[in-house]
Amino acid sequence: LSLKDQFDNLDKHTQWGIDFLEKYAKFVKERIEIEQNYAKQLRNLVKKYCPKRSPKDEEPRFTSCIAFFNILNELNDYAGQREVVAEEMGHRVYGELMRYSHDLKTERKMHLQEGRKAQQYLDMCWKQMDNSKKKFERECREAEKAQQSYERLDNDTNATKADVEKAKQQLNLRTHMADENKNEYAAQLQNFNGEQHKHYYIVIPQIYKQLQEMDERRTIKLSECYKGFADSERKVIPIISKCLEGMILAAKSVDEHRDSQLVIDCFKSGFEPPGDFPFEDYSQNIYRTISDGTISTPKQEGMRIDPKTTVGKAKGKLWLFGKKPKPQSPPLTPTSLYTSSTPNGSQYPIFSIEPVHYCMSDIKTGKPRIPSFRSLRRGLLFLQGPALEDFSHLPPEQRRKKLQQRIDELNRELQKETDQKDALIKMRDVYEKNPQMGDPGSLQPKLTETMSNMDRLRMDIHKNEAWLSEVEGKVAARSDRRHSSDINHLVTQGRESPEGSYTDDANQEVRGPPQQHAHPNEFDDEFEDDEPLPAIGHCKAIYPFDGHNEGTLAMKEGEVLYIIEEDKGDGWTRARRHNGEEGYVPTSYIDVTLEKNSKGA
Repeated sequence: LSLKDQFDNLDKHTQWGIDFLEKYAKFVKERIEIEQNYAKQLRNLVKKYCPKRSPKDEEPRFTSCIAFFNILNELNDYAGQREVVAEEMGHRVYGELMRYSHDLKTERKMHLQEGRKAQQYLDMCWKQMDNSKKKFERECREAEKAQQSYERLDNDTNATKADVEKAKQQLNLRTHMADENKNEYAAQLQNFNGEQHKHYYIVIPQIYKQLQEMDERRTIKLSECYKGFADSERKVIPIISKCLEGMILAAKSVDEHRDSQLVIDCFKSGFEPPGDFPFEDYSQNIYRTISDGTISTPKQEGMRIDPKTTVGKAKGKLWLFGKKPKPQSPPLTPTSLYTSSTPNGSQYPIFSIEPVHYCMSDIKTGKPRIPSFRSLRRGLLFLQGPALEDFSHLPPEQRRKKLQQRIDELNRELQKETDQKDALIKMRDVYEKNPQMGDPGSLQPKLTETMSNMDRLRMDIHKNEAWLSEVEGKVAARSDRRHSSDINHLVTQGRESPEGSYTDDANQEVRGPPQQHAHPNEFDDEFEDDEPLPAIGHCKAIYPFDGHNEGTLAMKEGEVLYIIEEDKGDGWTRARRHNGEEGYVPTSYIDVTLEKNSKGA
């Protein structure tokens, strides 16, 4: 009741409440846009750093990379939860606020119209009462004037009776009209007082109560929206916590030892480390005068020294791809030996001037070449070259892995084709039993194509298995040769004599047959057939090669070697140095020039 005269103030307050509601709705809308933009930016970030679809060979295998990609996946899920927050806020808060604001405006408008109508009706009643009052007041003044006129004529002795009667009638008329207006005024006043009481004690309080309830509902709705705003965030907290836990687990899954092992497995070549360098005694080619205690019994006349004797018998008998083939013609090497007669008639072997000069200059200026990572990487890239079907451009271990992977893939494809063939056969049987379901002959082309694919896959599997067996056989043979090399290394330790034998003391050198020949049963098959092959051309090293494997020949960049056996398709060429040392070198590391006539090379 204290607000019965504050209708305009209530109008303003309710309007402020609706404006505040819409202001909060606008705030929620902007928060939703922030969440949506945040989620979008997170997804774009994940998409930017996620790996593109790559072949199986390029899939990340390191635990650090896998952990990072798992973190990206968790971050993508986190972005999805931000989208859920935005969607929940838009549905539960913003949408509800906008609907309620519309309903609130409609209800407020209705209540205000009712209040204005009640006020207008009260004003109308007051006007009617005021008009009757003014009319009653006017009639009373007229009646008083008529009474004064009648009394004046009645006291006037000069007035006629007719004038007095007329004044009396006028007085009676005005008095009667005043009484009627009095009654009407009383009735209007009573009616106005009733309507006014009803207006201020019944109608307006009811309208104010409705406005009050409306404003309280608005406040309650705001409270619910505040709670819903927080609940939208709280609902996704468990899932966000799982995303964060997933990131922590991904971080804990990083295993540095496993990554190191993956690097080892990835770059493991299968080549063996290089063996010890043998002692090369260049003094054996210089004429030695016979003196007491220094020169042994002279050699037999006409005896030739094999250039390979400077290398060690153990190394001469082991080659990368098995036993060294027998030569078909006498050896023709750049370090051909010449004989010269002494005054006592004995002959001794000497080198030509150029080989001796080459050897001496190599001793003076030669430095052990340690391959750097750059040269090794360049050599590996050059060695790989274009990818071959049998992966022969790769080192043995990598080749074995690639072949095994291809065989596994072919087996999976073969299994798919087999399953497809079985399905087609079953479908054909169903069509034969139920012709209305389809024509069995329509499946024959597809069945024929599947059988052809299966035959092709079997051939590919057989071919790759053959290559794999070849690689595994070579690896096993290389291991056996390494074992034999270790045994021979123990036998050939010490100083090398001019004949290729080793002694521990320089004063005990004996010019005679190698000590290995004192045991005719040991390695007879290997050493009896080891004769040098003729040179069929020459080559120049484009890249340095360390010759880690047993049977390979180390070479420097720019070094010139002699070709004694061409590449048989396995990527290796057999070469010989000026000093007679032989071995295999990668064909892709050298620039080969073959002679037209191998015998005249």
